[in-house]
Parts: sequence; C-alpha cells; structure tokens
Amino acid sequence: MNDTSTSYRLLPGAPGSPVILHVPHSSRAIPAHVRDGIVLDDPALELELDHITDAHTAEITAAAASSAGLAPWRFVNGYSRLVIDPERFPDEREEMLAVGMGAVYTQTTHLERLRPDGFDGQPLIEDYFHPYAEAMTAAVEDRLAAVGRAVIIDVHSYPTERLPYELHGDGARPPICLGTDDFHTPAELLARAEKAFAEFGGTGINSPFSGTYVPLKHYGKDPRVSALMIEIRRDVYMEEPGGPAGHGLATLAADLAQLVNAVSRP
Repeated sequence: MNDTSTSYRLLPGAPGSPVILHVPHSSRAIPAHVRDGIVLDDPALELELDHITDAHTAEITAAAASSAGLAPWRFVNGYSRLVIDPERFPDEREEMLAVGMGAVYTQTTHLERLRPDGFDGQPLIEDYFHPYAEAMTAAVEDRLAAVGRAVIIDVHSYPTERLPYELHGDGARPPICLGTDDFHTPAELLARAEKAFAEFGGTGINSPFSGTYVPLKHYGKDPRVSALMIEIRRDVYMEEPGGPAGHGLATLAADLAQLVNAVSRP
C-alpha cells in the first residue's frame, strides 16, 4: 500500500456553502514508483503532461473561491491523471478504454504506448482511485448533512485543436463547454452557468466533452446532488499546450465566482 495522503486535498469553504469545486486534472505530479511504470522518456513525458493536464485550473478555482460571497469547498487532485483518472469508470463501463484511457491510462493523447503491454493497473486503482472516490463521496455527504444539498462544479480545460484520443471531438469547440447530466443538471444550474460565462464569446453544451462528475453512491439516485462540468478552451486563458496563464485567468475566476454566488443561494 502506498501513501495517498497527498493524492487529494479537501479545502474547506464556508460551513453553509453547498458548492464543491472539483479539480481533478490540474496536477503534473507523479510519484516515483508510478513514473517507473511509464515507458516514455522524460522529454516525451513532459510533452504528454503539457497535452493532458488541465493547467492552471486549480489557480482559477482558488481565485474564484477567494472572491465568492460564500466560499465554496474545493476538492483538488494532487496527482496527475496519468496516475489514475478519478473521472473514469474503473471497469468495462468506461468507453475511453477503446483508446487506452480508462481509469489507468495505457496510451497517450496521441495513441502511443504509455505503459508496457499487459500492464496491471489494478494496484493503482486500489491505492489511488478508490481512496479518492471515497473521499469525494464523503465530501458530498458532508454538504448534504450540513445544508441539505450539494452542487458539484467540475472544472476542466481542453485544447483548441482536437487531439487524437478524443472520441467525440468532431463537434463544436466553444470557448466554454458545459457538460451536463440528465439527472443531476437542473435547467436553472445550466442557465446560471450560461449567464456567468457569456462574455467569453459563447458557451456550448456537451461538445466536445459531455457529462459531469457525481460520486457513484449518488449517481442517478440522489436529486439533492446537482452537478455541472465547466470545460474551458485553453486559448482563452493560457499559452498552449502547457505554457503560462494569461489575463483571461482572472476573468474566468471572476465569472466562476459569479456562478458560485448564484448557486449558493437557497
């Protein structure tokens, strides 16, 4: 069993806030023993991290939290999604297995080999995926107990140009893509997000990425848990593929804070 104490962080918000900002793909950190199981050399791994990391999304959510009227809670993945991807199904239900990118990736964004043939990802599932999922489930349960509802805002970014691994990347690529779920995304939550991010030149729904994160304990079962995914096209706030943030970051943070304020009210 490996130490998972730094694999995620729950950053407390206001006791009365229902909002959890979920940041699953912002980190580039990979523990040494996990790095040993990746076949890419160091330059190739750095380039892959440039492509696959949702750079600066932790900074966007931190700035939004600091300026929101009622501070949201934040659940932040401390490790790269190349360790495990907490937003994938850990079994055959996951469609991204078709391109080697289930809960444990075996291929890169360009469909090249990431891990050795026959790699057993189950130890990573046990050591990192399940503890992460349990902690996020507990965070949602805590909000339900405290205020009677939980609002998960799942914060991501995506490249301007389609990458080869994208299964549904042939559709629109708006500045802000809003991912929804038929059960967990009420119309009012979607409308508030469209209003909050209107200044970025338009929002789209479920293209090029769809759905949103809800813990499996609550998924499709508990209407008190609402959720929305925010996918930010990277050219509106950073230098691609893995460069510094620009002035758009502050504007995005302000807009996210506006959304947080809108959904925090009863």
